[in-house]
Formats: sequence, C-alpha cells, structure tokens
Amino acid sequence: MIYLETGSTDPYFNLAFEEYVFENLDPTKSYFILWQNENTIVVGRHQNTYEEINQRYVEEHGIRVVRRLSGGGAVYHDNGNLNYTFIVDQDAAPDFNFAVFTVPVIKTLERLGVKAEFTGRNDLTIDGRKFCGNAQYVRRGRIMHHGCIMLDSNLEVVVNALKVREAKFQSKGVKSVRSRVTTINAHAPRPIAMEEFKSLLKGYILEAEGLEPMALTPEQLDEVRRLRDEKYATWEWNYGASPAYDVRLEERFDFGLVTVYLQADRGRIQAVKIYGDFFGSGELAELEAALVGLPLDGNLEAALEPLDVGRYIQGMTARDLARLLKG
Repeated sequence: MIYLETGSTDPYFNLAFEEYVFENLDPTKSYFILWQNENTIVVGRHQNTYEEINQRYVEEHGIRVVRRLSGGGAVYHDNGNLNYTFIVDQDAAPDFNFAVFTVPVIKTLERLGVKAEFTGRNDLTIDGRKFCGNAQYVRRGRIMHHGCIMLDSNLEVVVNALKVREAKFQSKGVKSVRSRVTTINAHAPRPIAMEEFKSLLKGYILEAEGLEPMALTPEQLDEVRRLRDEKYATWEWNYGASPAYDVRLEERFDFGLVTVYLQADRGRIQAVKIYGDFFGSGELAELEAALVGLPLDGNLEAALEPLDVGRYIQGMTARDLARLLKG
C-alpha cells in the first residue's frame, strides 16, 4: 500500500489532493493518506450547505467550508482532528462496507486503552458517543473511503458551527444526523498527542498491509493546486452546488420583525417574499424582484448596497439583509 501525506492544512488543497490521487495515480495500487485541516466544515456531496452550517458563526470565526466528493453528513475539522483516506479496488469492500476501513482505528485505540466500536451506518463511537464519521465515494470500480477522527477537537466549536440558526427548510438535500459527539482524549487513560496517535495508526497499517512512502512530484502538485483553485476553493462548488430548497428565515431587529420566505437553487435566489411589522416607503415587490438571481455568497452585501434597502425596510442596512438571507 502506498502512503502519502498532503503536507498542508488547507482544506481546499487537501480535498483536491485526494481527488488527484484517486483519479490520476496508478489504479492497480492501493493508497493510504493522512491529513489535517485547520478550522473547516466539510459537507457531503449531496447536501444543501446552507442547511448544514451556522453561516453567521462560520463567517465570524473564520471557518472555511468545503464540499467533498463523497456523500454523508457535514463534519467539523480542526487541528485536533486527524483525517485518513483509503483508495482501493471496490472488491475490497463492496456495497458500501464501511466497517472494514475502521478496523485500524479501533485496533490502534485498543493499544492506547480505549474501547471503540463501529455502530450504525458509518460511525465509530466510545461509550455510545461518536468520535469518528466515515464516508465513501465510488467510481470506475474504485473506492475512496475517508474518516475524520476527533482526537482532541474543540467540541464547543463543533456544536456551534454545525448548529443551524432558527430557519425552516424544505429541500432535496441530504440532512446530517446530529449525534452526541466526543473526543478520544475525553476517554483515554492519559492525554494522547496527535503525533503519537498518527504514528501508531501508521504502524498498524504498516503491520497489516505494508506501507511504501511516496511523494507527489512538483508537476503533480501543480495539478493539485490547479484543481484546488478551479474547483474546491470556489463558491460554485461549495455553495452553488447545493440542491434546490425553500426556507423561512426570521429575525427581530430594533426596527421590527422581518420574515423572509426564500426559494433558492444552486445557491442563487429564485424567488423571495418579505413580511414583517416594520415600516418603509418603497414597494417591497421592487426589492423582492431585485433580489432574484443574486448568489448567496460573500459578495451579497455589496450587491445589495445599490438597492437602498432602508427605503423598503426602514432601519435595515444591506449588511442586515445579507446576513438574514444567508441564514
């Protein structure tokens, strides 16, 4: 089995690295990759990003958001989290068999005095609490299986970043199932350092499969960076790929209650109706018509500035409306 490390904590680069290895390296070989992301939410391939994250909290805390190739639910990554990837022939685990790929993690934890088990569809738990989620992507007879292990993650941020604000969604996106989460170190007989855990996990794979270290060439890394910039770091992939959805958003401001019924598709506003007990001199239908077609991205506030939002909703600024529309 070939062993690689991404050498980066940039989530856009790391997911591009995974895809590059999966799509371009020798398909007759198996691969094992270890990697870490700085503060990031990774959403599943088929999810509505807006429905999965607390957008306001994410923006305020500089948390990046990226969509992965595989299905499943949204997860939070930070420096207390270790991610692992297996890329193998589909024959090794047909029919989305997740358990076979989690054995190395369970066995490594046994050596550290922690009892873990595979439960449900794709989770690893300790005392009934989830510390590792797993997901898979299958294409052309090959499987990419990845898992995120919470060794010492910040659980407060996990909860807040994935806690969607009060909004009622109706969408075709696949919703995450929120589980009670924990970290390995919360159950370990002694604190386990990341490098120690990483070394032990590699050691288990080495014993079981054999590992042959490999590094990508400069030319291959250039291709990974291109994929990063053109796909994984783009709003179109991370937000614009979200399925169509309807949502009811509501917030009370000093100037009154504002309720928005929003229809969006691929991250763009398709229709919107605004209600509330506020005052204003403009016809709301004009503002609603002007909102149609706007992307719900980081440039939304700037796009709203020329609309003179306060004329329609007295006291509301472009920033207020952008924050409300983005949830």
